[in-house]
Amino acid sequence: MSDVRIGVLATGDARATQELEARAVDSLWMGGHLASPNPSPEAMIALARLAAVTERVQVGTSILLLPLYPPALVAKQIADLDRVTGGRVILGVGVGGEYPEEFRAVQIPVEERGRRTNEMIPLLRRLWTAERITHNGRYYPMQDVRIHPAPTQSGGPPIIVAGRKEAAMRRAATLGDGWFPYLYSPRRYAASVATITHTAEEAGRDLTGFEWCVFVFLNVNPDGDVARDEAARTMGGTYNQDFGAMVDSVAAAGTTDEVTTKLCQFHDAGARHFVFLPATAGGGPRPVLDRLFGEVVPALHAHATKGQGDVHVYSH
Repeated sequence: MSDVRIGVLATGDARATQELEARAVDSLWMGGHLASPNPSPEAMIALARLAAVTERVQVGTSILLLPLYPPALVAKQIADLDRVTGGRVILGVGVGGEYPEEFRAVQIPVEERGRRTNEMIPLLRRLWTAERITHNGRYYPMQDVRIHPAPTQSGGPPIIVAGRKEAAMRRAATLGDGWFPYLYSPRRYAASVATITHTAEEAGRDLTGFEWCVFVFLNVNPDGDVARDEAARTMGGTYNQDFGAMVDSVAAAGTTDEVTTKLCQFHDAGARHFVFLPATAGGGPRPVLDRLFGEVVPALHAHATKGQGDVHVYSH
């Protein structure tokens, strides 16, 4: 049986989300910001919308900028959403920092974002026990606090660490339940798997059950050049830079065969849970999703089922 899981970034539209859930999808995700140049929802509200309009799939944040929030509030909201969904929540977290105004808006020094996140992740798990806790940490001291009822998932929802740099890899290896990079090539993904595995071994941490996720900008089109152009323009609008020269490396954009090859390379590099953002430069995502689920995903499952999951290093 294939070990591949498929996720898609949802749009927030209820009908479109329900149509997505009717496909062969395992997870749906929503992200958000508090204050960013592009209009954006807030991640917790977006997750609540997903919880309200889905019945089957896991729902996750891609991602919640953890240092912008008080830990007791995150613990309570996530616990409530996990209960109302019957234990379907995944908490994808990151430190942010690309938009300093978000940190100014909530009076959190941007230079503290990593340390705050490192303190908050284990604190969330303690709060999810629904027992009274006292915490003497640097940033979030609290005495005799009880957040209850507990989440449905034992120990709380999995906390998947997003990022791109080594500090995020260390966070995933020592504190997280999974790794969730973006704008990675298969070669770089394989290198991150090696780094996280080594870091966990040094820390004496068992990674059994660890979620190897990857966030991928996706466009599947019979005209591969159109797919690459639309993907590059989508990423350029998100990150305010030219991705024309990088699109072949950090996106899955092209014909069905080209995209399938790229995703199989990610699988061989260690990725198991793919989360796709249809990168259509403002066009409707349905044709891309039809090709993804009708042509690419079956081929990816077949590749994974053949047992070709050894980690390799790729040049693209």
